[in-house]
Amino acid sequence: MPDFSRSELLKKFLWSVRPQIFIFTGMMVIFGLVYLLGRLPLDFFLYSMEVSFFLFGIYVAIQYIQYARRYGKVRRLQTTDIATLQELSESPDPFDRLYIEKLALVMRDQREAETAYADRQTNQLDYFTLWLHQIKTPISAISLLNQSSCGKEARQISQELLRLEDYTHMALNYVKLEEPGAELDLSQVDLDGVIKKALKKYSILFIYNGIKLEYEPLQMTVLSDEKWLQNLLEQVISNSLKYTPNGKISIYKDSVKEGRLVIEDTGIGIRPEDLPKIFNKGYSGFNGRLYEKSTGLGLFLSRKICERLGYKLDIQSELGKGTKVLIDLSREELQVFD
Repeated sequence: MPDFSRSELLKKFLWSVRPQIFIFTGMMVIFGLVYLLGRLPLDFFLYSMEVSFFLFGIYVAIQYIQYARRYGKVRRLQTTDIATLQELSESPDPFDRLYIEKLALVMRDQREAETAYADRQTNQLDYFTLWLHQIKTPISAISLLNQSSCGKEARQISQELLRLEDYTHMALNYVKLEEPGAELDLSQVDLDGVIKKALKKYSILFIYNGIKLEYEPLQMTVLSDEKWLQNLLEQVISNSLKYTPNGKISIYKDSVKEGRLVIEDTGIGIRPEDLPKIFNKGYSGFNGRLYEKSTGLGLFLSRKICERLGYKLDIQSELGKGTKVLIDLSREELQVFD
């Protein structure tokens, strides 16, 4: 029995047969009193005791072997292992057979319910993914139509379109991150190139809101999946822009720890009591509820992406003074197995 010790099994067995042991001990005491009160020869009593212990020992040994087999099967039993459960139903005890039959029905119902739930979840996910891809078409069409316009309203429409695209991409990333089989395309990535793509995407928000950008080429190369790394940086920069009504956003290398990227803003900051919960899914915090801009998914997705890429994400913030996002891009050497 590899998954449990013999001593553990023996203790459990002795506990299960304790009524038989008590009855056998009581019978031996009664036999002893009968021999004693009847003044029968002691040899007969000793002989009867030897025979009784021998037969009881055979009975206990057979019970132990059956118990050990059944115990091992139950320990290895899985929720969908109906075949093993049917083997257990061969017990001669009618109560055991009835109990196992009822358990098999419950397990079968549970398996059917799990299958139905998984099918429903898959169908909903497929529909949601299809809708997210289809919504991109009208967004692109509106964007093209808006390019022919000018003035303040056109700039405002461009900003709202950018936010709409962000929310759509956020939902798509959430769906992809929830898929356990999603693979990474790891390679040496030029960090400056990814940062510039993210900044170009949000350039209209920098210009329209008058946000100053402090960024010098970092000249860093990191092992990463370029697509997911860009999604991560876009999410962090979008968050900084969202909660920085005016001021500046700085992107630089951390002087304390090598390989750590810092994205710092001079925005409204985060309350100390909100900091421990900002990575929870759906948690928007006081600022998110106050400004009604938060979905409660941004930082949750950022943490999930960092976990997928093998990075570490930390946030330092002070209310009214800004927020500093630290992304540790260093990672342990990958081990490749043939």
